[in-house]
Amino acid sequence: MMENITKPVLFFRSLINRGHDRSVNIKKNIIGLFVIRGCSIAISFILVPLTIRYVNPTQYGIWLTLSSIVAWFSFFDIGFGNGLRNKFAEAIAKGNTELAKIYISTTYAILSLVIIGILILFFCVNPFINWAKILNAPAEMARELTTLALIVFVFFCLQFVLQLITTVITANQRPAKASIFNFLGSLFSLTVIFILTKTTAGNLIYLGIALGCTPVLVLAASSAWFYTHEYKIYAPSLRYVKFNYARDLMSLGIKFFFIQIAAVIFYQTDNIIIAQLFGPTQVTPYNIVYKYFSVVTMVLSIVMVPLWSAFTEAWVKKDIEWIKGTIRKLQIWWMVMSFGTVIMVVCSDLVYRIWVGSEIKIPFMMSLVMGAYIIINAWNGIYSQFLNGVGRVRLQLLLAVIGSALNIPFAIFLAKNTGVYGVILATTVISVASAIITPIQCKKIIDNKASGIWAK
Repeated sequence: MMENITKPVLFFRSLINRGHDRSVNIKKNIIGLFVIRGCSIAISFILVPLTIRYVNPTQYGIWLTLSSIVAWFSFFDIGFGNGLRNKFAEAIAKGNTELAKIYISTTYAILSLVIIGILILFFCVNPFINWAKILNAPAEMARELTTLALIVFVFFCLQFVLQLITTVITANQRPAKASIFNFLGSLFSLTVIFILTKTTAGNLIYLGIALGCTPVLVLAASSAWFYTHEYKIYAPSLRYVKFNYARDLMSLGIKFFFIQIAAVIFYQTDNIIIAQLFGPTQVTPYNIVYKYFSVVTMVLSIVMVPLWSAFTEAWVKKDIEWIKGTIRKLQIWWMVMSFGTVIMVVCSDLVYRIWVGSEIKIPFMMSLVMGAYIIINAWNGIYSQFLNGVGRVRLQLLLAVIGSALNIPFAIFLAKNTGVYGVILATTVISVASAIITPIQCKKIIDNKASGIWAK
C-alpha cells in the first residue's frame, strides 16, 4: 500500500525538479501560491456575504467605492516599488548584495517621506471634503464618512510603506512567501468581522478599522521578522540610504508610475461611475461578479507573478530560449483558463444564488461581459510580465494613457445606454488594443528586431 502511495509522490517530485533551475524555482512557487492563494480565495468568498450581512448592500457598496478612491493614492509611490523590483532583481542576478541593500534602503526612505507629506495634506483637507456627495450616499452620513475616510486612508498609508517587504521577496523570486502576508491579513480580517457580527450592530467605522488594521499588523510583524532573519543582509538602514541612487530607480520607475496612474483611472473608476449613475446599492452586485471571476485572475496571477523577476534574470543572462519556451507555456495555460472562464459564465447564476442568496439580482449579461474582460486581461498579462521584467514599457505606457483617457467617457456612455454592465464593457473593448499590440512588441524584442518605440 505504501509503495502505491510513494510512486506518485516520487513522480510528482521528479516532475517539479526537472528542467532549468529557474523553472524549478518557478514551479515550486506556483505550487505554494496555489495553496496559499487558494485559501485566500476561500476566505474572500466567505468574507463577502459575512460583510454584507454585518452592514447592508448599500453600506457595503459605499465601503467598496471609498476603498477604490483611496486606492488611487497608490500611484504616489512614483513607480519606486516596481523600479525597486527590477533593480533589486538585477543586483541579485549580478551578485551585488550591497547595491541591493542600497536600493531597498533608499526606496524605504523616499516612500516614507512621500507618505508623511501625503498624510499631513490629507489631515488638512479631509474635513472639507463632502464624502456623502462623492459617494452618492445619504447626507446624514456625512460625518460618519469623513471619519471612515480618515481611518481607511491612515491604514492605507501605513500599508503603502510596509508592503515593500512583499516587493523585495517577490523580486527575489519567492512570491509564494510574499503571498502569505495577504492570506494572514484576510484570515485575521475574517476573524474580526465574524466577532463584530456577534458583538456589535452593523457599523462602517468598525468595518473600516477591522479591514484596515489587520493587513498593517501582519506586514509590520512580517517585515520585522524577515529583516532580522532570512533577509537580514538586505535590511534597510539609514547608512545605506543614498538618494543619488534614486535616479536609477526613477529612470524605470517613472514609467511604471504613469502606467499606475493610467491603470487606476482605467480599472478603479468603475465603482464611482456605478455609484454616481445607479447609486451605491448597484456597486454591490457589480463587485460580487468581479469577485467571482477574480478566481480566474488569481489563478492566472499565481502563474504570472513568479515570472516578472524570472524574466529580468533571464534577460540579464541572455537566456532567450528559456524566455521563448516560457511564453509558449503561458499561452497554453491561457487557453485552459479561458475555457474555465466560459464554464464559470454558464454556471454563474447558480453560483450567485448559492453564494449570496437570491436577494441580490445580478443580470447574466454582467457575468458574460466580465468573463470576456477577464479573458482579454489575462492574455495581456502574459506579455506585460515580460515587458515589465525587461523594462520595455514605453509603448505599454502609451496604450495605458490613451485607454484611461477614453475609458471614463466611454463607460458613462455605454452605462447610460445599456445598464451597469456597460461600465465593464467599455474597459473590455479598450483592452483589445493592448491584446493585439503587446504580443507584436514582445516578438520584436525577443527576436532583436525592435526599434523606435517598440524597443523602449
